[in-house]
Amino acid sequence: MSVRELVVLGTASQVPTRHRNHNGYLLRWDGQGLLFDPGEGTQRQMLRAGVAAHDIDRICITHFHGDHSLGLAGVIQRINLDRVPHPVTAHYPASGERFFDRLRYATAYRETVRIAQRPVAEDGELDRSASYVLEARRLSHPVESYGYRLVEPDARRMLPDLLADRGIAGPDIGRLQRAGELNGVTLDEVSEFRPGQRFAFVMDTRLCEGVHALAEGVDMLVIESTFLDEDVQLATDHGHLTAGQAARVAAEANVRHLVLTHFSQRYADPDEFARQARAAGFAGELTIARDLLRVPLPKRR
Repeated sequence: MSVRELVVLGTASQVPTRHRNHNGYLLRWDGQGLLFDPGEGTQRQMLRAGVAAHDIDRICITHFHGDHSLGLAGVIQRINLDRVPHPVTAHYPASGERFFDRLRYATAYRETVRIAQRPVAEDGELDRSASYVLEARRLSHPVESYGYRLVEPDARRMLPDLLADRGIAGPDIGRLQRAGELNGVTLDEVSEFRPGQRFAFVMDTRLCEGVHALAEGVDMLVIESTFLDEDVQLATDHGHLTAGQAARVAAEANVRHLVLTHFSQRYADPDEFARQARAAGFAGELTIARDLLRVPLPKRR
């Protein structure tokens, strides 16, 4: 059975707190795991969340500020220590390659796993797997930063009653799906359009074109909301979003499930982020992220 869920490993911006670890997020997508922005302490948070190094197939770094990347050294060394049996692909801004290399080889260890470095230099498609296309878009932050988006290809949902009415069963269903027509029955007659699921990950950024492009029509949007709306000038000055700004992006993009995260330590009441998100007009499913939370992707449309 396929599993699609977000495992939140950490939610703090800039520095960890007593209750929030540095950033870290694992997206389970069927049989693959994508690790986003492993900040300091990610390896220990993985242990607490029941996430193994074997679960990681891809690492995606949005930018090279410490709260989004300092855990990379430990994670890569753990991947090698545990002899993960599959190759791992790493994406990160091309301008930060020297930082990736320093973190990858921060200390001595034995390399046992092939890690393919695939830096991001422009907007567009990064890679394809059997179940998704991975895309990137440039964001607006004091250092080069990219957000990521997974898009599952659209497909057809077979309708059992219509198949039975037309006498199509067993191996003939597969033949019909491959050929598009069987014994005068077309695929359109016995199936319906099924949009692919979509997921977007947006970290440190001001409002910009890339934010809107990444969020458009996704089933789940994980997005930073470092500041509350009363501190919008601070957000703009430092290249961040407020809760209201993130929620308005989600509402305009028809996001189904909004996950707010990356909170400044200056705020004691996380519920205020939810209140401001609702006040900004977002009416869909809303999660205020907390460490070690598991958030399933919405059911298919």
